[in-house]
Amino acid sequence: MADLFNSTNSNPFAPLAERMRPTALAGYIGQGHILGPGQPLRLAIEQDQLHSMILWGPPGVGKTTLARLLAHSTASRFESLSAVQSGVKDIKAAAERALQAKAESRRTLLFVDEVHRFNKAQQDAFLPYVEDGTFIFVGATTENPSFELNAALLSRARVYPLKSVSLDDMAALLVQARQQDASVARLTIDENVQQRLFALADGDARRFYNLLELSADLYADEPDGLTLDRLSQLTQGQTRRFDKGGDAFYDQISAMHKSVRGSSPDGALYWLCRMLDGGCDPLYIARRLVRMASEDIGNADPRALTLAMDAWQVQERLGSPEGELSLAQAVVYLACAPKSNAVYKAFNQVMALVQSDQSREVPVHLRNAPTKLMKELGYGHEYRYAHDEPHGYAAGEHYLPEELEDKRFYQPVDRGLEKKIADKLAFLRDLDANHRQQ
Repeated sequence: MADLFNSTNSNPFAPLAERMRPTALAGYIGQGHILGPGQPLRLAIEQDQLHSMILWGPPGVGKTTLARLLAHSTASRFESLSAVQSGVKDIKAAAERALQAKAESRRTLLFVDEVHRFNKAQQDAFLPYVEDGTFIFVGATTENPSFELNAALLSRARVYPLKSVSLDDMAALLVQARQQDASVARLTIDENVQQRLFALADGDARRFYNLLELSADLYADEPDGLTLDRLSQLTQGQTRRFDKGGDAFYDQISAMHKSVRGSSPDGALYWLCRMLDGGCDPLYIARRLVRMASEDIGNADPRALTLAMDAWQVQERLGSPEGELSLAQAVVYLACAPKSNAVYKAFNQVMALVQSDQSREVPVHLRNAPTKLMKELGYGHEYRYAHDEPHGYAAGEHYLPEELEDKRFYQPVDRGLEKKIADKLAFLRDLDANHRQQ
């Protein structure tokens, strides 16, 4: 196979992102947590002990580039497949070429892009070749390998998480691009524009290079270069990276939920805005706020559920962007409200009990008696009407099946309205105790 390192970088018509791919590991910027001195992957490269692996990270963080450099640094033959375009036939053909190279004492690194798009049968097709060392398997994925890859394949490959490109690394990429591209070198960018450019790239080096190349093509010879207004025009309509079905989506929802639970209105509002900015459906967020109101606040402040429902309705009626302020109001209120998961815990406990327990009889005194026969059988006999009792409470009465009579599922916390509820329940239980002593 042709040397991919020379062909890409020497092509003057290739996009900037392709021309900027480093040809040696020393030129690779970022991912110090796996490539820094003493880190496992760095040691494997230095000791020429390459192993099968999964490179897991968001788009534009250098997964493909790193795979190529792994092959280059270990004098391995590089071959690649894309799960979007390949099938089992292509896997077997790649394995045959790797076997031929192995017979010639040449090692092959097979890079599989978007490996999570292969189905189970296709992923299983790699196993015998990974096990017998036909090739070094390097898969790249933007999805969580725990959910998207077969356990058998995962057990044979080490997972290396790759992080979004940091602002410092983005600055280093800009310096590198100025050194290697004449148009970029001529482009004037002040500090404010530079920081905005980095923010718009959103941790994606490919997106950064594309924006930089377009800016250089248009404004390299303009005296004032790339301004904030010009950058805004170039990126009009673009949103930040936000995979509505992937980890970024669920991670940010989780961060907002935990910020609400942790009583951080600033954190909750930040993650709300991050999701809205990324294109998340506001109605999905509204549904999650309703869930939070019941799960994490409950009866400590029952108004939270009403406010969350109102925000949902406002969003439905007004749409975006007008309705989104109601979501902000709701998320801040939820974060500031007293917290209780007492109802949530009690519900889960009772549901688990009901699902695992036998179907217990309704106590006879709680049954309706609409017919003469039912009355003769004792249905409703000695039932005490609570409104006719002192304090509106039938002290000593029980409402659970007989075998569960002493169970206590709901345990209110000592915060917000639930503190008063707890006091009320304690008072009623004292009445029960006094009644039993009579």
